[in-house]
Amino acid sequence: MATPLIILVPLIFGSSFTSSTSDSLSEGSSLSVETMDDVLTSPSGTFTAGFYSIGQNAYCFAIWFSKPFCTDCPVVWMANRDQPVNGRGSKLSLIQSGNLVLSDAGYLIVWSSNTVSASSTSLKLDDNGNLILGNSDGHVLWQSFDAPTDTLLPLQLLTKITKLVSSRSQTNFSSGFFKLYFDTDNVLRLLYEDPEVSSVYWPEPYLLSWEAGRSTYNNSRIAVLDALGNFSSTDDFTFLSADYGLKLQRRLKIDFDGNLRLYSRAEGEENWLVSWEAMSDPCMIHGSCGPNSLCSYVPASGRKCSCIPGYKMKDNTDRSLGCEPEFNLSCNQSEAGFMKLTHVEFYGYDYGFYQNYTLDMCKNLCLQICDCKGFQFKFITAHGPSGIYCYPKTQLLNGHRSVNFNGDIYLKLPKVSLDYHSNPVPDYKLECSTQVVEQLERMYPNSNENPSLRFVIWAACAIGGIELFSILFVWCFLIRAHDNSAAAHNYMLAASGFRKFTYSELKKATNGFKEEIGGGAEGIVYKGILSDRRVAAIKRLIDANQGEAEFLAEVSTIGKLNHMNLIDIWGYCAEGKHWLLVYEYMENGSLAKNLSSKTLDWKKRFNIAVGTAKGLAYLHEECLEWVLHCDIKPQNILLDSNFQPKVSDFGMSRLLKRGHLKNLGFSRMRGTRGYMAPEWVHSHPISSKVDVYSFGIVLLEMITGRNPAMGVEETDYASEKGQRTLVTWVREQMKGNEEGSRWMREIIDPILDGKYDPDEMLIMIRVALQCVQEDKDARPTMGQVIQMLLHD
Repeated sequence: MATPLIILVPLIFGSSFTSSTSDSLSEGSSLSVETMDDVLTSPSGTFTAGFYSIGQNAYCFAIWFSKPFCTDCPVVWMANRDQPVNGRGSKLSLIQSGNLVLSDAGYLIVWSSNTVSASSTSLKLDDNGNLILGNSDGHVLWQSFDAPTDTLLPLQLLTKITKLVSSRSQTNFSSGFFKLYFDTDNVLRLLYEDPEVSSVYWPEPYLLSWEAGRSTYNNSRIAVLDALGNFSSTDDFTFLSADYGLKLQRRLKIDFDGNLRLYSRAEGEENWLVSWEAMSDPCMIHGSCGPNSLCSYVPASGRKCSCIPGYKMKDNTDRSLGCEPEFNLSCNQSEAGFMKLTHVEFYGYDYGFYQNYTLDMCKNLCLQICDCKGFQFKFITAHGPSGIYCYPKTQLLNGHRSVNFNGDIYLKLPKVSLDYHSNPVPDYKLECSTQVVEQLERMYPNSNENPSLRFVIWAACAIGGIELFSILFVWCFLIRAHDNSAAAHNYMLAASGFRKFTYSELKKATNGFKEEIGGGAEGIVYKGILSDRRVAAIKRLIDANQGEAEFLAEVSTIGKLNHMNLIDIWGYCAEGKHWLLVYEYMENGSLAKNLSSKTLDWKKRFNIAVGTAKGLAYLHEECLEWVLHCDIKPQNILLDSNFQPKVSDFGMSRLLKRGHLKNLGFSRMRGTRGYMAPEWVHSHPISSKVDVYSFGIVLLEMITGRNPAMGVEETDYASEKGQRTLVTWVREQMKGNEEGSRWMREIIDPILDGKYDPDEMLIMIRVALQCVQEDKDARPTMGQVIQMLLHD
């Protein structure tokens, strides 16, 4: 069976014919990077979709404004912004299974729409700039409007599951550090997020939502720009463009500098004008100059970045990397001193804030903290009690100078260098001439064939194929459906970076499935070492009650889940009766195992609760296909080497198309006794609230150390007596000891020896009891759970 599939792959791409300029691409056709006119054009000619050059022999498949004629056309969407393809042999192909595939040099799949259709499909570019993949039944299988990059076009929705991500620079189109998105509190925000730090900078982070004119009371999370220049969002944020009311070409873009701007252009004009922007002062954008640096803004000359005294520029070619210290400072208090910079603020990353501290008290505090980089010292008259505040800094980020800022920063420097560093430091000078072109690490198959010889070989193969046709006809007819399905799913799995393992590989990795590390109703988990030396957890499914096509579709979707609090799935095996899943291995095992030991103190337990909630919120609210886990319990919450939680075991999960969260049909009850929501027992509609209920039970178990299934009799399954016993017992303890915190001492896990944070425990108890309400509509969403855990 392997040989025919290997032959089919080049045939699918190699035999497809290319398309010339039009507004649609038919099934079996492709667009080639080597043909300049191989593009799609919208009916009016406003937009073009095709291969866009982003560097030397590097291309992305993109959509751009093309009317009127332009030399530097503004790109509004990219499929593969972080994985450019080769300038030879690369194609965008619409294959017969209904999948849209972008292949690098005809060999490596770098992007796919992950779609399958039984009826014929076509790809069309409309006059709104939307690239739509639909079938003959009139269904939209995929559209670029659902996967924006850094630009929002008129009538394109920004939703709770989409976001705009800036480019890295003006010439580097890869994903940058700035994002426009809906936060879990339903507010539209701008976020700076690099690999090490992150912070929200719009709306002003020191304002409460209602103070910034935003509402948190609408969970729909939708924002849209209309053709006349009116932008509105469900958090009550709106704006009108400066040229509102005119029918112009418009695009809302998060630029590489972190500012959100609306651009407008009249019909026939070449230049774009900024008709609105979110930030009038670019220095208020976090991360704009990098760490240990100072941003200053003069409208006439623009933004300037400078290293603060004692620091030097880290990389002369990249301003965003900021500055690094030129000194080594020990923890000896006598060696350090302070330098004052007036009207300068470094926002965020405080050890804490100390009201009514004198200057000397603040200096002594910073000297006592070895990692203190300096302290903010300012007088506050709003947003709290008036007075002088001291803010010791763990990091010097988001620095800016403003004459309107009523405060100063005191930098911690070596005493011996204070006089030397008193001189002003010059602005950054970028050395653009030293740019280095990085070579992508990709391997392509060598091809030294003569074109004529290649034609002869193909002709000979064709003749041989005709001779064998009559023999193979019946065989092909019988397996055609299976091969088509397998091929389509293989493309989906390849596009998601998912690997298919052979059974012999996994048998060797587990040494014949000898070391069992876990298991349940769905299968047994073994420890294994893969060929690349990665340690893996390999789950051998006992009884798969679904077809192979459904299994491949589900593991493909789950394989694309990417969150720090979800287990990484590296691949799968599906050979005959052998169906296996390959996960990352977690050093500290399950939460269930650790709850029975003394390894989890209170701080670890609270962090595990928050991390688990974040993982579930991602499944419920942020995935392109929402996932109900349906079996949340301590055994399915794994802990890494730092005791960070990762939700695992999606064997009972339910994948959902967007908008289908209610009135779900399940053929059987799912979950584990003691953790199951009442909806399962009473045959009520199933929604994401079943996971919320189970999470609440897990919280109570983490607090009390009591197994919720304890005491459930075999004959009393339907009543779920054990669940109510734990919940009722906690409620009774609270009511019976209303005064003081005695009830907390009564219910806390004895393993903790009374060491816990009363405030955090009260928050966890309140959240848990809200999660286990009998009425599912009274339970919070997982996004609301996070907010309560972190902000109550």
